[in-house]
Amino acid sequence: MLKDVSFGQYYPVRSFVHNLDPRLKILFLIAYIVAIFLAKEFLALGICAALLVFGVAFAHIPAGKVLRSVKGVLFLVLFTAAINVLFYRGKTVYWEWGIFTVTFEGIMTSAFLVVRLFLLVICSSLLTYTTTPVALTDGLESLLTPLKWIRFPVHELALIMSIALRFIPILADETDRIMNAQKARGAELDSGGLAKRIRAVVPVLIPLLLSAFRRADELGDAMDARCYTDGKHRTKYKKLRFSWRDLIVFVLIAALVAGVSVMRVYPVFAL
Repeated sequence: MLKDVSFGQYYPVRSFVHNLDPRLKILFLIAYIVAIFLAKEFLALGICAALLVFGVAFAHIPAGKVLRSVKGVLFLVLFTAAINVLFYRGKTVYWEWGIFTVTFEGIMTSAFLVVRLFLLVICSSLLTYTTTPVALTDGLESLLTPLKWIRFPVHELALIMSIALRFIPILADETDRIMNAQKARGAELDSGGLAKRIRAVVPVLIPLLLSAFRRADELGDAMDARCYTDGKHRTKYKKLRFSWRDLIVFVLIAALVAGVSVMRVYPVFAL
């Protein structure tokens, strides 16, 4: 399961989405999340989903690889769906027993939330699939430049976020290797009750923490060896510049947010 972690993984291909300015992709992600939460009917979510499908297609990323990113939050999605189905009160009741009630409105609300969570995870994964950690750092630093006026350490914050994002798949792979090593020594990590599984995680966490500290120490030594100091007076090899591709995506962002906002005020089909 851990090998399917997609956050922080970069898929190296040449595509329309990969060539977009990282600043615009970050803004697009924020606007897309806002549009998802503004949507209150399936038609609006369908428009958001259609735009995301086009984004995945133009990114030249296999659909299966993108869908596997949902595995990490599948339990949360199913738990949220079950809670809404069993406890949402509505007019059309299908089944009722004690405090549990299954209604048409509850099923529709649950399906709406499931689609919303899927879109949130997939659009976030699309950003990391199409943007390198270095480009993310440059984009975040550029977007947060106004905070430098109040002496906020923008470069350091962007660097920390980029390193943390890059460490997610590394630590996931490390956890997978440790768990396989423990299983080879006879450890039962996937059997027993909840309490037994929690106790079985302890032998995995200790070597994982040691590995994380070791990697952080090695990263610090590598940065010192390259004479890295702070963000003051640092130059960049690649300058961020907007192109015609970014203009097209900016228009799509504006159209998406405007369209979903209008549909929120004047719904076509009420949920």
